[in-house]
Amino acid sequence: MKEIASGRYTAHIEGPFVVFILGMRINRFWAFRKWFAVVKAMAPMMKELYTHPETGFLGGRSSLTPWREITVIQYWRSFEALEHFARSKDSSHLPAWQQFNKSISPDGCVGIWHESFLVADQQYEAIYHNMPIHGLAAATEHVPLRRKGETARQRLKQDVVPSTSGRW
Repeated sequence: MKEIASGRYTAHIEGPFVVFILGMRINRFWAFRKWFAVVKAMAPMMKELYTHPETGFLGGRSSLTPWREITVIQYWRSFEALEHFARSKDSSHLPAWQQFNKSISPDGCVGIWHESFLVADQQYEAIYHNMPIHGLAAATEHVPLRRKGETARQRLKQDVVPSTSGRW
């Protein structure tokens, strides 16, 4: 079990970064060979990324939703780094993607998806209270919350005055 960091912490990273969320969904459980091929292709990609930080990959985590979905959250130094990995003939991703499109995608037994978020410098908030080092803080730097400010507005460096309706 991971050690709990007692207290309030945040993540710290200088400059912009990318949050990349991807996943797969098993649409036909009995098409085991097809969806297992997709699951199996992920391990070499993740190993490649963790052993080659020069790719711009900062870190990430995977989670399994019971029965149907796997979700991966990744943090990247830049969109260019993410795109280079995805399209490079030297990475494990491109052949896996081509194989998926050729033999798995057409019948719809497995669905895949992704979302990319480009985060500007200092335009993020992350709070971890009595948690193991987690998420963005595990991929970057885990620091005491007070270092970035006591309120969400301070941490996001927002000078906007809230509306009188109580909504932001």
